[in-house]
Amino acid sequence: MRWTWPEPSELLRNPPPWLDRSTRRRNAVPAPGFRPADLVGEVTTALTARPARTMLTALGTILGVAALVATLGLAKTAGNQIVRQFDELEATRVVLSNAERQGRNETQLSAIPFDAEDRLTRLNGVEAAGTKTPVDVGGGLARSVPLIDPQGQNEFQIPVIAASPGLFDAVRATVRTGRFFDTGHDERSDAVAVLGPGAANRLGVERIDNLPAIFVGEEAFAVVGILDDVARETDLLNSIIIPNGLARDRFQLAGIDEVHVDVAVGAADLIGAQAPIALSPNEPGFVRARVPPSPRAVRSTVESEVNALFLVLGGLSLLVGAIGIANVTLVSVLERTGEIGLRRALGATRGHIAGQFLTESAALGLFAGVLGASLGILSVVGVSAARQWTPVLEPWLPFAAPVLGAIIGLVAGVYPAWKASSIEPITALRVGAG
Repeated sequence: MRWTWPEPSELLRNPPPWLDRSTRRRNAVPAPGFRPADLVGEVTTALTARPARTMLTALGTILGVAALVATLGLAKTAGNQIVRQFDELEATRVVLSNAERQGRNETQLSAIPFDAEDRLTRLNGVEAAGTKTPVDVGGGLARSVPLIDPQGQNEFQIPVIAASPGLFDAVRATVRTGRFFDTGHDERSDAVAVLGPGAANRLGVERIDNLPAIFVGEEAFAVVGILDDVARETDLLNSIIIPNGLARDRFQLAGIDEVHVDVAVGAADLIGAQAPIALSPNEPGFVRARVPPSPRAVRSTVESEVNALFLVLGGLSLLVGAIGIANVTLVSVLERTGEIGLRRALGATRGHIAGQFLTESAALGLFAGVLGASLGILSVVGVSAARQWTPVLEPWLPFAAPVLGAIIGLVAGVYPAWKASSIEPITALRVGAG
């Protein structure tokens, strides 16, 4: 008996059972369920089967997340530290000087009076104020012996600065030995001087109990004190400081160059606006006030500069980590082709396969994010301890870093997961059997 294929039209009218899709669907073996517990078990097994490779794969992401966490933490910590120091010194400092004026010979005039200290200390918010003016000594050299050395070995070119008694408090100076000159010395034009430690060392003056004398040109001064340190205006450490009254009588000091004001915290802007009026009521525009910037602006500047420098490095590390996860996940797909084919033959869908590999890469990124966040936080704490700073960290950062690592792993696993889900079962089984 010879068998022939039926006509196509007949097959369409009366399809045999083996060709009927509804019959095939009824007789097909249902795909096995893929419970979350099974997925977690498979992912754990895949990641722990080769721990060394897992660690090396996650290393790039670990370093990237650690760099980001450490950068943000150190920027915040450094910003707070700088602002704290800024609040102690710069935020309480106002400097007044003569503004440049147009006109004939007017640039040589000073709008700041000699009693500037008395005028400013009356303002509410002023803690201390003092004037500071370089003195033209006509090229005279300083020495500590009365006789002029023909060879000039004991003579030095040391700056001489005229000051009011309040300058020492305004610059927060401390004395090593002796005392500062006072208002009486200034009013009487007493020939006294206070030496900075650098100037005292050059002149060989170490003690003032016997009132040693120094000479600037032909003028003699009794040393009443030696500075130890100043928080502001460090040029005073290498200078000879004399009263304004003495500078007016001996060196014809014509006017005041600067006024340094120590103000209460938060009063800098107010004093900067009131001081020019107090010093020059008729022409306040002739006095220029320099006030500190806002501490918030300083903090933002510090954080932005540090972040801009290191966030790029952290981003590159994260990119390298993502590429590493994608590469190793893709290699894992090729190595487990036979396993993928077997799962597909047993009823696993494309979504099951893709979900498994996506979960593996996301779990690897999450693991790297946790380790990276821990390493970054330890770096912030270590640097802060070494610098004796108070570590400051955003509260959301330790939780956001692992999530970032998981997202990186998830994105890196998209292509390998798609590649795994697109493998045909018969092809996978052939490759696995070969």
